[in-house]
Amino acid sequence: MENTWLAQAKRLQALASTGLHFCTDDFERERLEEIAEIAHNMLAQLGNVPLERITGLVTDFAKRYSTPMIDVRGAVIQGERILLVRELTDGCWALPGGYADIGLSAAENIVKEIREEAGLTVTARALYSVTHKAKGLYRPDVRDFYKLYFLCEPVDQSAPMAGFETTEVGFFRLDELPPLSRGRTIESDLEAAFAFHRGETTQTLFD
Repeated sequence: MENTWLAQAKRLQALASTGLHFCTDDFERERLEEIAEIAHNMLAQLGNVPLERITGLVTDFAKRYSTPMIDVRGAVIQGERILLVRELTDGCWALPGGYADIGLSAAENIVKEIREEAGLTVTARALYSVTHKAKGLYRPDVRDFYKLYFLCEPVDQSAPMAGFETTEVGFFRLDELPPLSRGRTIESDLEAAFAFHRGETTQTLFD
């Protein structure tokens, strides 16, 4: 769960972004730009990163109505093991997935991501969890995300292999997990996948 100051700074940034997109009054724009500057500075201080890093992350600032981004993740389970990929960016492990691309459904996106990151062709069988990243135990993020988790099944017996954004792939038991990329995947995401796979949970989890 992200702290209150981070949540409020992100909310101020979103309000300023949406306001500037629709604003037609010069005096109101000046006030909104000041709010945006305050929010960006707050986020930079909270994240202990340069201000340019914050503004660079929000590439659509003031260009549209501000909404959460979408992250899709896929769980492929074999026996008591689950597929994880080692991320090129931080060297840690996560469920394969990433940003949802425009023009594809959520299910089509996760099929594409697993093919690109783990070399497997799968079908998306069920949506087992929809999570607001800010409310989970993920690494704090100045951006806002909805995370969609799918239970997926391979269509053949191909062996997984790393893609251009990953360095390794493998299947792991819950009691032998490697270091997780905690901005992407946490233990409860994997536990929920097994529970759905076993039929212990039959409804999509959401917060």
